[in-house]
Amino acid sequence: MLLGKVRGSVRMKKSDLPIVYSCSGCSSAAQTANLIAIKMDRENIAEMSCIAGVGGDVKPLVRTAKSGREIIAIDGCPLACCKHSLARHDVQPTHHFLLNNFDVPKKLGVDPDPNLFENAYAKILELSN
Repeated sequence: MLLGKVRGSVRMKKSDLPIVYSCSGCSSAAQTANLIAIKMDRENIAEMSCIAGVGGDVKPLVRTAKSGREIIAIDGCPLACCKHSLARHDVQPTHHFLLNNFDVPKKLGVDPDPNLFENAYAKILELSN
């Protein structure tokens, strides 16, 4: 129900939205995942939270992850660092996406491709509903 961000003319509060976590490593795929999560947050589709804090056992961020809200996890590659960080706290994402499944290559020292970013973003929105 990601696109249900507006009910009638009342905008939903961030705390009513799904939580989105993303990989944000050094590859182009990881940075694409991060950009997708940022866009979801800025467009009020989901509330972005910090996966590094969850993996690092930061109590307020772990509480957020365990709050029972819908969770979208976006990983740049099959290493699935985002999903594994959540699993450390017995949290399973409602939706988990690997960007390599959307033809986003993992390249070191390369910036994200804007076309691949837009295509992956659209597919994630479509599959999350």
